[in-house]
Parts: sequence; C-alpha cells; structure tokens
Amino acid sequence: MAKSPAHKWAFKPGMRAGAYSWRSSSKAIERLKSASSEIRAVARVDPVTAAEGVIALAQRIWPAFEHIDTSSGALGNAVRRTLEELLPVLIDAPADEKTRAKWLEQLRQAIEDDGVDYLAPIADCYGQIATYPSLMNLHADRDLDMIEAAWSDHARFIHVPTATLTLSCLLEAGRHDELLALLERKKTRLWFDEKFGAEALLRQGREDEALARAEALLLDQRRQWGHVEIAQFCERILVGQGREEEAYRRFGLPSVSGNTYLAMWRNLVKRYPDLDARRILEDLIDTHGSKGKWFAAAKTARFLDIALECAAHYDAAPSTLIRAARALKLKEPSFAMEVALQAIRHLVEGRGYEPNPLDIDDAVEHLMFAAARLDETDQARQALQRIAGSALAPGMMADRLARNIAALSTGDGDS
Repeated sequence: MAKSPAHKWAFKPGMRAGAYSWRSSSKAIERLKSASSEIRAVARVDPVTAAEGVIALAQRIWPAFEHIDTSSGALGNAVRRTLEELLPVLIDAPADEKTRAKWLEQLRQAIEDDGVDYLAPIADCYGQIATYPSLMNLHADRDLDMIEAAWSDHARFIHVPTATLTLSCLLEAGRHDELLALLERKKTRLWFDEKFGAEALLRQGREDEALARAEALLLDQRRQWGHVEIAQFCERILVGQGREEEAYRRFGLPSVSGNTYLAMWRNLVKRYPDLDARRILEDLIDTHGSKGKWFAAAKTARFLDIALECAAHYDAAPSTLIRAARALKLKEPSFAMEVALQAIRHLVEGRGYEPNPLDIDDAVEHLMFAAARLDETDQARQALQRIAGSALAPGMMADRLARNIAALSTGDGDS
C-alpha cells in the first residue's frame, strides 16, 4: 500500500531557524496565530496529521524565535496561549503506541533544546501526551537518577531540562509516592514543581494535605510565580468539598484576574453563579481598592448607584466618565448628568490622564443635553457654578468651565 504524501504545512517556511530579528515580536505573534488556525482547521478532518503539525510547530519555536527580544513578555505569553490551545489536539489524537513513541522523542528533544522554556506547557502535560502507561513509565524513568542527584545537591543549582516532563509522567503513571519523595529532595519549593506534588496528593484523596501544601506557597513572604494558579488550585479543592463561601473569600476574591476590572467581575460571577452579582462587585471593590477605576464595570453591570459612587472617587478617569455620559444621555439622562458633572469636577481639580480643555466642552454638552431631557437645565447651570466656585485655584480647566458657563448664560452654545 502506497504511503500517503506528507501534509504540506503553510506555517513551516515562516518558522525556520533564525527567521526573526530582535524587534520581530509582533510578527512572530501573528505567525503563531496563523499556525494555530491552520492546525486546528486540519484537526477537524485529520486529527493525527494535526497532532504532527503541533509537534512541527513546537520543534520550530525556539530556533525561529531565539534572537527576539522577549523582555516585554508578550511573545512568551503568546507562545503559552498557542500551545495551551493546541495541546488538546495533541493529547486527543487517535495515534497508536508506536506513533506516540515517535512523537514523544521529538518533543523531548525540542524541550531539551529550548533555550527559554517556551515549551513549558508541553512539558507540563507530557504524561498526558504519552497516553500509554508503558510510555509514561519509560519517560519517567529515563532521567530519574539524574534528577535525584541534581536535586540532592543543595550546594549548587543544576538545571535539568527534562525534570518537568519526568514529574508529569510520574503523576500520570500513578507513581505518586515516588513523585512526592523526589520533590522532597529539592531545596526550594516552587509551584513549577510543587503543582505535581499537590495534584498527586489530591489524586490520592489527601485533599487537606494538598490544600496545605499549595497554600503554604501563597503564605510565603515572596510572591510566588503562579500565584493565581496556586489560589485557583486551592479554590478548586474547597469548592469540591462544598465550601464555596470559604473558597470565595480565601482564594476567589484575592486572586481574581482579568485584563479589565469588568473582566475580573465577570470572571468571579461565572465561577460563583450562586452568589449575588452585586455583592461580588462590592466585595471586589472593597478587596482590591481603586474605587474610581471600577466605574465602567459597575456601569456595564447596570448597578448605576454603585457606578455613581465610583464616578465621585478621586481616581475615576474623566475621559471614561465623559464617554459614559455621551453614551447614556438619551437612555439614562439622570445618570448621564451626574457622571458628566463628576467628570467636570475631576478635570477642574486637575485629575485625569493628559486632560484637554476641550474635554470640558464635551462634558458640558452632554450634561446640558441630558438636563434638557429632564427639564433641569437651571439645576445643571447651578451645579456648574458650584464646581467653578469651589475651584481651589485658577487654571486652564477652570477658565474653560467659566467660558462655558458664560456661554450658557447668554444662550450661546459655542464656547
């Protein structure tokens, strides 16, 4: 039977050794996105070929990206996201033991050659990728003696590139006691390795010990790498034990993550659907502070009374408040009025990032539009005069507000 031709991957030419220079981080990130899309598209029709595509990509990451400046962390995060996205393709592919054995050797070599641990997500899941117990045990044993010797030498630091994949294989092979004994040889306790020990305890039903082992790292004076991941591990144990309120208070609230304050709130609401969403927002504000910065989250969540409290706080961003006043002056004119007034007050008091006098004009325009809808234009003018009268010192923003007030008094909208 003739062998089918090898799949021709479009991403390979762009992932050749030395393909990227010092300032090519953005280009490399785009290449990763296109490679991931290509592999996932193939996975829908040919999962084994797609898995081989994941391996081909992994083998090329370090040689291609070796000369890129990684100081911003953007490329490292992109590599991690890409590999985590593609790992299910590799783990779930219906490959026989011989094929898996070949894949594991290729990945092992790529991990050994990796200069900055780009392939850490693959090493973390190496035991799952192995699938077959015989392969798990083979790779668990291969460097075991060397790792024991390296970790027993507390006078020197000896890096073993295959240590993580070995721990992964010990865990998946069910060799929990050996895994825990190996970790005991280490001088330092870091989540890179300790997560395998904590998971081993959990799989043995030793939940309280697993919780204590992980939480000890959170209580360390130095903020551990993987702080959020550790907290989520502890949280998972407590939730599994039916201790949801304790999990929320001890680990959920302090460790919530997200690119925005709104994302943080949504993250917790999703994880704790039985808890009141308003309470979660109030708890987040109390726990993490910076009340003014929670304005957009409160507004989007439709807790407008909380949003107004946030708008009045000194660290609310005037530009954010002005955008909200513009967006809601038709549907929520009363709210828009209050928000616009707070934006003006902040600007006159010298707050905001790179404020522009034209910001005052915009805020006054939105204020008066909303006030007209409520038939409260006189009240709006009086509020502006109070803000102008309370200005601590003359300045560009106070002068601009005075011009707006004068224009409103003469009935001239152009300031």
